[in-house]
Amino acid sequence: MPGTALADWLRGMDDDALAALLRARPDLAVPAPADSTVLATRAGGLASVARACEDFDRFTLAALTALVVAGADRTPVSRAAVVALLGPDVPARRAWDALEPLRHRALVWGEDEALTVVPAAREIIGPYPGGLGRPSPKLDGADIGARLAELSEPELGVLRALAATPPVGATRDAAEVPPLDRARTPVQRLLARGLLRRIDAGTVELPAQVGLALRGDRPLGQLELNEPELPLRSRDGSVVDSTAAGAVLDLLRHVENLLSEWSEQPPAVLRTGGLGVRDLRRTARQLEIDESTVALLAEVSVAAGLVTSAEESANGLLWLPTVAADAWLSARPEQRWAKLADAWLDLPRLPGLAGSRDDRDRPLVPLSDELRRQQAPVQRRRVLDALAQLPAGSGIERSDDLAAVLAWRAPRQGGRRRDEVTGWTVEEATALGLVALGACTSAGRALLIEGPVTAALTLATALPKPVDHVLLQADRTVVAPGPLEPELAREIGLVADVESAGGATVYRLTEATVRRALDAGRSAADLHELLRTRSRTPVPQSVSYLIDDMARRHGRLRGGAAASFLRCDDEAVLTELQAHPVAIRAELRRLAPTVLVSQLPLPQLLADLRSAGFSPIAEGADGQVLDLRTGPRRAPARSRPTRRPQAPQVLSAEQLATLVRGVRAGDAAAAAPLGPVLATRGVSTGDTLELLQGAAHAGSSVRIGYVNAQGVASRQIVQPVSIGGGVLEGFDHSRGELRRFPLHRIISAAVVPD
Repeated sequence: MPGTALADWLRGMDDDALAALLRARPDLAVPAPADSTVLATRAGGLASVARACEDFDRFTLAALTALVVAGADRTPVSRAAVVALLGPDVPARRAWDALEPLRHRALVWGEDEALTVVPAAREIIGPYPGGLGRPSPKLDGADIGARLAELSEPELGVLRALAATPPVGATRDAAEVPPLDRARTPVQRLLARGLLRRIDAGTVELPAQVGLALRGDRPLGQLELNEPELPLRSRDGSVVDSTAAGAVLDLLRHVENLLSEWSEQPPAVLRTGGLGVRDLRRTARQLEIDESTVALLAEVSVAAGLVTSAEESANGLLWLPTVAADAWLSARPEQRWAKLADAWLDLPRLPGLAGSRDDRDRPLVPLSDELRRQQAPVQRRRVLDALAQLPAGSGIERSDDLAAVLAWRAPRQGGRRRDEVTGWTVEEATALGLVALGACTSAGRALLIEGPVTAALTLATALPKPVDHVLLQADRTVVAPGPLEPELAREIGLVADVESAGGATVYRLTEATVRRALDAGRSAADLHELLRTRSRTPVPQSVSYLIDDMARRHGRLRGGAAASFLRCDDEAVLTELQAHPVAIRAELRRLAPTVLVSQLPLPQLLADLRSAGFSPIAEGADGQVLDLRTGPRRAPARSRPTRRPQAPQVLSAEQLATLVRGVRAGDAAAAAPLGPVLATRGVSTGDTLELLQGAAHAGSSVRIGYVNAQGVASRQIVQPVSIGGGVLEGFDHSRGELRRFPLHRIISAAVVPD
């Protein structure tokens, strides 16, 4: 059956089809192919073929497998032979449709009766295409059915087992191939009959002819023609978005708490990089969340530039919040979310790997290099795109169902952790508010399609409006019925601690929290005014008593630096203090009836007294209350690394047209009849210069052999305009422009007759 070479088939394509090939396989266009021969060589390269097959679905790959099994990489085969290999369950039209994407990418070419596949396809499909072994030359032309009819049931059982699984099996009976009359076991008798091939002393292989005969009318087994059904559940889109809004508020609160915790107690960076298990667990306890969530928050915070590793002279390398965290904390909720979500979307790491073990059974920790996976953003977007394509409000029931669909759509993508990555992506996207109830949110779609700015605006419509009031309860709890305005949130957070969070946040007032507010410079009158004006419920008497009682005791002792001093107008208080055991530890001594001094630094002195039950405050030289709390620790912000494109750049219509013209020009140059060819190591001979100058004078075209600055040789047809200054200027009709060629790079020249 005559076949067509790929280069000839490419020459026969129309310009639109050739442009479509270059669009589908952009790697073929870099650098620009000189002609169809160069393009065909690239199109058949193993790496390029593997890349072209990455997004084929399972049935399209089955059609490619059928071509390889039929031997189309060695000799052309008919379409009918391919259809027969796919089995009777596959309609002919379905099989023909599966061949079209293969043609479109120049992996298959030729007429229906003479289809050829690129030889590299056999390596892509694998050593056992369709689960079949290599053909045995000894069985060519043999009546396999008659030979199988002579076998015993144990012998048939061995063959059927190998036909249903990979065709290679382990055995103890392949040390040699004995004559049939000396064979004692089923394997030995099959080896003697030539129905098995011996690989080595412990391995046998089932020849392709035997496997095909045993499989009958389904040579490639049971094929999955169609995408698995994806079970869905439908909800109102507003319910999905409001559920996601709650997750966003939780996310922002957790990140705020992480920044606060790591500002006060920054964890150390491990010698091998990453966050230690002890610090991970401590942070999880402090934030009251699980360790996997801490790992995700840490990874996203570092990616967003809110946390970085920084050196402190006394403590070594630590994970510290950056100065950018302050700007983030003061931004609007939707803007803070957009920064985190965008950083996660392009994160070249897999946070879900944290907690697992590597090949050496060592634990993988967050923020370590072992979690880096360059293809993670591509895999993440693939999962989210699949969810975004569902109708609004429609969500998956299980991530395993989505993993099965993605595995059918592109079985060559994702690697061995493909299904795990799908589950991790859904879980992480749910925690970040991109997915809720198994469905993609409106803000998630906006982030994928239009970017973080539009996504923030979309989320703002779903977030509950900030409230300017709280509800005080008799049990000293403060209920915030929604997210508080930033200023109110800071004041309430100063005077009370969060007890529980959710749709409504519950704070609790205690002696310690009231004292904290007084230490920060708030007076009892300030606290009464805050609660009276911001509470929609009456201020309970127990709360008023708590504030007044703490205020009476607060500040009776005043400390300064002596190293430090304490003063009190009530001499009895100082007498009581001197009798307390803390006076010995603090090295207190009386300078005057109302003054004590100590060698301890003032912050340490006040902390010791508070732990002993006293309520001192710090004062400045003017007698005003000082807030000695240390400010948040911050490291310099680091710019986010430039994102690298994960896929070849999409070619524009103009670029494609230019590439096609270049290929056509190269083909024309190769086919054009030539006058005498003058070859040289650079144009320096009088004859060559005379040829080019004569062509310029006559308006003729010449074909030149040219080597560019990268050392790549090509042939060009140009119409010389001028020669001078060591440069040939000529008009390239394929590009429609005047080009300049250094004469020393021209290695041959010949006139193209009109």
